[in-house]
Amino acid sequence: MRVCLVYDCLFPHTVGGGERWYRALAERLSADGHKVTYLTLRQWDRGVDPGMPGVDVRIVGPRMPLYVSDASGRRRILPPLVFGLGVLWHLLLHGRRYDAVHTSSFPYFSLLAAAIVRPLHGYRLVVDWFEVWSRAYWGSYLGRAGGAVGAFVQRLCARVPQRAFCLSRLHASRLRGEGMRGEPTLLTGLYAGALDVPEPAPAQPVVVFAGRHIPEKRVPTLVPALAQARKRVPALLAEIYGDGPERPSVLAEIERLGLGEVVTAPGFVEHARVEEAMRTALCMALPSSREGYGLVVVEAAARATPSVVVAGEDNAATELVDEGENGFVAASASAEDLADAIVRVWEAGLPLREATAAWFGRNGERLSLEHSLETVLAAYGHEAVAA
Repeated sequence: MRVCLVYDCLFPHTVGGGERWYRALAERLSADGHKVTYLTLRQWDRGVDPGMPGVDVRIVGPRMPLYVSDASGRRRILPPLVFGLGVLWHLLLHGRRYDAVHTSSFPYFSLLAAAIVRPLHGYRLVVDWFEVWSRAYWGSYLGRAGGAVGAFVQRLCARVPQRAFCLSRLHASRLRGEGMRGEPTLLTGLYAGALDVPEPAPAQPVVVFAGRHIPEKRVPTLVPALAQARKRVPALLAEIYGDGPERPSVLAEIERLGLGEVVTAPGFVEHARVEEAMRTALCMALPSSREGYGLVVVEAAARATPSVVVAGEDNAATELVDEGENGFVAASASAEDLADAIVRVWEAGLPLREATAAWFGRNGERLSLEHSLETVLAAYGHEAVAA
């Protein structure tokens, strides 16, 4: 089978869940003997091998910054436009080579390009919908006028004939609400680690966060939450890993509350350090307002570490937490509500860690990357377009 994967980033030159998913998919397809082309923007120096043996990596746009340079963490508009035009031109010239074109829904212009060319060459169009944004979120992201345009383009993309995959019930439901023809298929897993039932390690009184410091993650809220929780559990500490536009706010909160000896925020560190911190943490805290999946919840459970997430209409990570089994869902991201959930983990003690290990034992295979890859590969062999 000849498959064209379309994503504007490539792991490890940029790092994120989408990058890891498409690299894993490309490598699996290649290992199974399929011919794989990967369309992307260049994120590496000119003349450097992108480092994907067995996969034909095609550059359809130049190296350019993907994000604006302020604290918003928003994507720039120009790179998706350039990438979409590059995908359009490539598929016009070479689309007849492919049996399937598999793209992320976002950024949407590459999906529209693949949909425009599809009638000409007849390939199957397969689309991953990691998220489907609400109209309210579009407005907060791009403003009233820009948000209206973004919501319109998203709706247009949802109504293109396609085989759609989603990573959560939340976004599958939203996709149906956008007018999709046909039923999206739920991919349940992205976890790429070992599936053995973990042995709970003795917990240290440390709350851990690991991820990008962008507004949606609400990382600064963890600092006052820890201050509140320490009123009830004075031994509590926090380690906040990662970097991003919100990191200065995290450091400012630590200084404002005088928690320099209690909360550490070292930025990006070696993987082994984060791994050990996650394995022995009291809990992993993810105060995000918006998550398309929440892989870090599964990664924590794979180490028998419970999670604290926050209820919210855009937060699909709550689907990965069974209350009292592998963590708790805080009612809001307020210091009081987050502190209450953290203290509940403390009070639950070792039995909660044992329950988390058992939860992963029951769910690990379903939540694995391999399970999702098998689902997608099976879909390539069937009719992928709704009538």
